[in-house]
Amino acid sequence: MNKTITVFTPTYNRADLLHRGYESLKRQSVKDFVWMIIDDGSTDRTREVVEEWQRRENGFEILYKYKENGGLQSGYVEAVKYLTTELAVCMDSDDYLTDDAIESIVSHWKQYGGEQYAGVLAFDRDESGKVFGEFYEDRTTVNLIDLETGKLKRKKWDRVLAIRSDLYRRAKAIPTFPGELSINAIFIHLQISLEYDFLILNKATCVVEYQADGLSKTKMKQYVDRPNNFAEYRLLILSFKGAPPLFYVRQNIHYVSSCLFASRKHVIRDSPTKLLTLLCYPLGMLLCLYIKYKIGKMR
Repeated sequence: MNKTITVFTPTYNRADLLHRGYESLKRQSVKDFVWMIIDDGSTDRTREVVEEWQRRENGFEILYKYKENGGLQSGYVEAVKYLTTELAVCMDSDDYLTDDAIESIVSHWKQYGGEQYAGVLAFDRDESGKVFGEFYEDRTTVNLIDLETGKLKRKKWDRVLAIRSDLYRRAKAIPTFPGELSINAIFIHLQISLEYDFLILNKATCVVEYQADGLSKTKMKQYVDRPNNFAEYRLLILSFKGAPPLFYVRQNIHYVSSCLFASRKHVIRDSPTKLLTLLCYPLGMLLCLYIKYKIGKMR
């Protein structure tokens, strides 16, 4: 019998943390899913750990796919190649799902979903039960672009996105740049949001614990190590219309800084907001110097 959703987990040297996600999947109230582990070039015991789980009776299928190290977005791109279910949701290697997460997401989608929607947006919480952000009690759908640009006000939050697999296959990813690992999948998700809104599930379905080596904790260093990725991300969001003016100023400053780290030519020419990019150029140079200073202090 075909399953409705794939839970996929990009991972790199997290053999000691993956068991939390595995145990949470065993506890799911319904087993209408497959689990796909995308091993992003791990050098620890990830393969051995997963193969041991595959030999057990889990009540769900476990797929293991190995690839060369390429960064988080590349894990999404690899997972998309093998999707056979209607929906797909990422469970990070250091996170785990609530016991009724699959049941809640699938039920919400089957009740309200359709071709006019990208999928289901739910929420993260910490281990104490505190939800990251706040529920949207006054609306049933949301567009990620409105959240990213500040058109829709929201507190700091984190989200779970169960997305139609066919849309994942159509979405554009940030190009691969030599010597750079990819950043997270926000670029892909925003591409999908250019055409589709998400159904809101006002419920926390994933438990998050940020690790010291996680992407959310090392962004300053990422700006230096992955500047082309960030420049492409800024170019995408600068193309969105109707955002508050300060949004474009802030993003232009970051765009210039990333271009300087990447030694990009045609910084102004490539920008969708050329005049504002020119005006923000000095501030982008200052941000570049500030990041270099902060990185130097960390060493």
